[in-house]
Amino acid sequence: MNNHTQKDSLMINKADALVAEALWDDVAFDTEQWQRYIEQEIGFILPNVQRKWLVNAVSQTALAYGLSIIQLWHQLPINHELRQQLLDKVLIHESRFFRHLPSIEFITDYALQWQREQLQRVRLINNTSCNANDSSASIDASNPDDSFRIWSVGCASGQETWSLAMSLAAKQLTNYRILGTDVSQQALKKARLGQYDNKQLALIPQDCQQFIQPLRPASIVEELRFMPVSMQKNTEKNARTHWQVMPTLKQHVRFALHNIIDKKPPTPHLQQVIVCQNMLLYFRKFDQRDILARLSEQCAVGGYIILAPGEALFWRPSNMRRITHPQINAWQKTSA
Repeated sequence: MNNHTQKDSLMINKADALVAEALWDDVAFDTEQWQRYIEQEIGFILPNVQRKWLVNAVSQTALAYGLSIIQLWHQLPINHELRQQLLDKVLIHESRFFRHLPSIEFITDYALQWQREQLQRVRLINNTSCNANDSSASIDASNPDDSFRIWSVGCASGQETWSLAMSLAAKQLTNYRILGTDVSQQALKKARLGQYDNKQLALIPQDCQQFIQPLRPASIVEELRFMPVSMQKNTEKNARTHWQVMPTLKQHVRFALHNIIDKKPPTPHLQQVIVCQNMLLYFRKFDQRDILARLSEQCAVGGYIILAPGEALFWRPSNMRRITHPQINAWQKTSA
């Protein structure tokens, strides 16, 4: 999340000062117009209490490109890079590792159950068609159709996605694939990198600590080659206070740019679990219904959609049933 103050956002040269002041002028800045634009582009409803947040995002984008507010407004429809920069500044980038542990535990338990059922199914086929004593039945982890699939919607900078990967790996699951999607390129860049500060380290359970490692010196040396001297000191400091996800997890995880209000799904594969927590609250109720309907279409029969506690209590789909659970808000798909 960008938490720049007015003073921070106006740390520019004097030539830009007049433009910056105009951005904060109630008359010059049409908040409702920009709120409507954000809603049109990504469906997000930004409440009035986040007005300064929105103004900061617009002002920083305009000043970064040397544009006035009016020029920025007219450039957005024809300049995709400019549009993405603005959205990146508006959106929340940060999350936390193992943010809602009961949900992660529920998903992990289901993955173990699913794997056992898959193995039983394969053995049954082998016993029926070949040799009842054949013990070679197995699930091909390299085959996408044999994988346990999870879609992490609105993954931000990847903490939820990597938490799920760590939890499954800690139970020695290998045939899983996790897709993290977000509408922010900036957040996805950090998610793919898989590097985080030590504040996040304390949030990771002990049995999952095996899937993290200190930043490797080689990767830092490579970064330093392309950085100005003024930035190299901070980068070396970050290397001592940051860590990264183990490369062994990255073969199971993929991140992709996707706007949840788009009708086209980010993958053709049905998912055993779809996690969409703390995101629906930013949308209007009719948009929430449309989003939930699309998520339901992407969920495999028998699979689950996991929402944040208290979210979408109005939802009553005919092909989903809400699971009775004291800590999580889970819906199981009962029919196609």
